[in-house]
Amino acid sequence: MHNIIVTGSSGFVAKNLMLYLEKLGYNTLGVSRKPKNKKEVSYAELKAGYWNNAIAMIHLAGKAHDLKNVADGTDYYTINTELTKNLFDQFCKSDCPIFIYFSSVKAVADSIEKKLTEDQIPEPKTHYGKSKFAAERYLLSHELPSNKKIYILRPCMIHGPKNKGNLNLLYNFVKMGIPYPLGSYKNKRSFLSIDNLCFVIENLIKKKPESVIFNVADDKPLSTVEVVKLIGDSLEKKVVVISPPKKIIHFISKIGGYLKLPFNEENLVKLTENYVVDNSLIKTELKISLPVTSEEGLAKTLKSFK
Repeated sequence: MHNIIVTGSSGFVAKNLMLYLEKLGYNTLGVSRKPKNKKEVSYAELKAGYWNNAIAMIHLAGKAHDLKNVADGTDYYTINTELTKNLFDQFCKSDCPIFIYFSSVKAVADSIEKKLTEDQIPEPKTHYGKSKFAAERYLLSHELPSNKKIYILRPCMIHGPKNKGNLNLLYNFVKMGIPYPLGSYKNKRSFLSIDNLCFVIENLIKKKPESVIFNVADDKPLSTVEVVKLIGDSLEKKVVVISPPKKIIHFISKIGGYLKLPFNEENLVKLTENYVVDNSLIKTELKISLPVTSEEGLAKTLKSFK
């Protein structure tokens, strides 16, 4: 049995990943601030042992809420940067050969004009993005021996059964039977299904590619209108899409912000922005095709909401 250490073991991604890896015959060890069973240890216990029996460390733990108007970003740097530094220092002293760090596309850019590639120069805007990028820089500043590998993954929005994420607002909107009013926006956005993410990590551990930084996303970006129609299919509801002028929509979103309603300027941006992530590098280096299409992954997630 092979040991794989996974931090943030109480989280959605870690739970799915650990189950996936165990079905393949790996023995996983979760790391959590408050261990709940024999398959988990605390960070203090991890530091005292466990490293030298591991074939990989997958560092998922982090402060994930990407809020723009945060005055004090201390928690982001404590958790996303300093914890990563601490774990990486332990990794460097151990016999464990692989360290996989979950960063984010937001470590590079909050918004993008074209496709996001690994070559784009990072300019993060939020404390979340800045703290993730600071951790990336620390990892890349170390020269490792030839028997050790580090991989920095930059996933886009991850979804899967029981995890609504940013789909929650849209799902409830469609569920109420209200016509979708943003048909005049022609955007494209990348998503990442938990099935494809787990498959990528499995192959990363097995094949040990040479590159260090990888974007992770499903193959096909989807428009918000396409997502709304998939939600309608999952609810067996016919979705009506209307296209009022953008000026009216912007005016309504401003009023929503003033009245502290769910539909405000920030949510309008989330629903209509373009954010296309290029996943070609990781597929090329691992010589893989992703097992789940963008539509199949979202359909599976949406079906679970019932």
